[in-house]
Amino acid sequence: MRVLIVEDTVDLAEAVIARLSQSGMVCDHADRIDAAEDFHAVQRYDAIVLDINLPDGSGLQFLRNIRAAGERTPVLMLTALASVDDRVKALDLGADDYLGKPFDQRELEARLRALVRRDADQKSDRVELGKLCFFPSDQSATVDGRQLNLTRREAALLGVLLRHQGQYLNKTWLYDSLYGFDDADVGINAIELYIGRLRKKLTGSGAAIATQRGIGYRLGLDD
Repeated sequence: MRVLIVEDTVDLAEAVIARLSQSGMVCDHADRIDAAEDFHAVQRYDAIVLDINLPDGSGLQFLRNIRAAGERTPVLMLTALASVDDRVKALDLGADDYLGKPFDQRELEARLRALVRRDADQKSDRVELGKLCFFPSDQSATVDGRQLNLTRREAALLGVLLRHQGQYLNKTWLYDSLYGFDDADVGINAIELYIGRLRKKLTGSGAAIATQRGIGYRLGLDD
């Protein structure tokens, strides 16, 4: 899952990013609206965490603009403006959720997972495929009840493939889901390495990763 954090309080943003990164989420940080617009113009996000009071304007204008352009990415407002009127205005403009400051990091993380599940029509706290069971909350997985030993990147990749099971996802799309702009030293061929590792670890699960040359990778039941 890739998340855009639009927040001008740097220490707060860094704390949020550190927490979400531990859960396998990739975060990009914008401290101004113009920076958020630049990120949004070149990158697709699974969710956006958006402050209202920003140095160069209101986050509500950014929200209004992306919704007017037909953008459906889930948006969670994270702000000290917590009155009923503030919440109603943000929700009417197209926000999907609202969390007032101060907040508990665990609640923010849980709300983001809920937003992504809602967007993907996935209501359960687990994703199952064959004997494979994946738990997004702690990025863990089991095969027939046996715990899989997954690295953070492997778990994040498995989560992406499961959210889009049955669909072919190209290497660039997967790379963008796993790595942020600060990971420029990691090459796109790292995806092939992680795909190979996952294939071995999914042996006996009934789930398999198929490759279609020039198209991408698809996770589904083993034929």
